[in-house]
Amino acid sequence: MQDIKDKLAEDIADIEWKDLIPHSQRDAIIVVTPHLDLLDVGVAIASDNTQSVQHWISESLIYKPSAQQLSNWNAQPDTKFSTLIVQPFVLVAQSD
Repeated sequence: MQDIKDKLAEDIADIEWKDLIPHSQRDAIIVVTPHLDLLDVGVAIASDNTQSVQHWISESLIYKPSAQQLSNWNAQPDTKFSTLIVQPFVLVAQSD
């Protein structure tokens, strides 16, 4: 498990929305709320921890972006996100 966490930790990057648009077009973006750690969510998804993932979905702590969010981000393409790719998804947390 630690190997997965170490590998994913190296893959976290700060990216502007304009570079994430192709991923949003293939419906691969998953928003991680500030209540959760991006790396913890990535590890849970990569290790098929469905119990945690289902719990987070049910609590709306991770979710697909709404049409309104996508519209807002498209209007502000320089918005920064911390991102983590866990195939086939791109996890995003809005940077401050």
